[in-house]
Amino acid sequence: MLTLLIGKMPTPLGELLVVADEQGRLRSVEWQEFEGRMQRLLALHYGKPGFVLREAVNPHGLATALEAYFSGELSIIDTLPVATGGTEFQRRVWAALRTIPCGQTLSYGALAQQLGVPGASRAVGTANGANPVSIVVPCHRVIGANGTLTGYAGGVNRKQWLLHHEGVTGHAPAQHKQQLSLL
Repeated sequence: MLTLLIGKMPTPLGELLVVADEQGRLRSVEWQEFEGRMQRLLALHYGKPGFVLREAVNPHGLATALEAYFSGELSIIDTLPVATGGTEFQRRVWAALRTIPCGQTLSYGALAQQLGVPGASRAVGTANGANPVSIVVPCHRVIGANGTLTGYAGGVNRKQWLLHHEGVTGHAPAQHKQQLSLL
């Protein structure tokens, strides 16, 4: 059985739940009011009897690292270890999200194209919406092709705040040329 450590932390956007495994890898980052969604995703990825949640203060220092992100040390999220369940396609999308540079955005269609599945923007959007490790796996950096702030499980206001915090001045997607062949 997988033991997961869960801690809570305040942020400028509300209380955040931080879930890590015993090896110190993030398994979930979710807003407190969406704890039910987090529980459903954990059950989906690891099976209902397949994990147990244990309360912990600042599991493996990950809450401290996220506090640093909210305090302006934006690049710290690039260093945090993540382990997720999900399908192979979802994990490819989530890995690709981590390559979008801080301060930039990308459209769902452009992300699908870079993953080698042009025309699969809806599938990319669905995978993006199932991301269990928000902020660190920066699904908030993906926007509509026309620059609109579409879909964010934590709410569009949070998405807008996170993008502004990261220095995004407009909402038009930037070109992102990162090579994704290693995925």
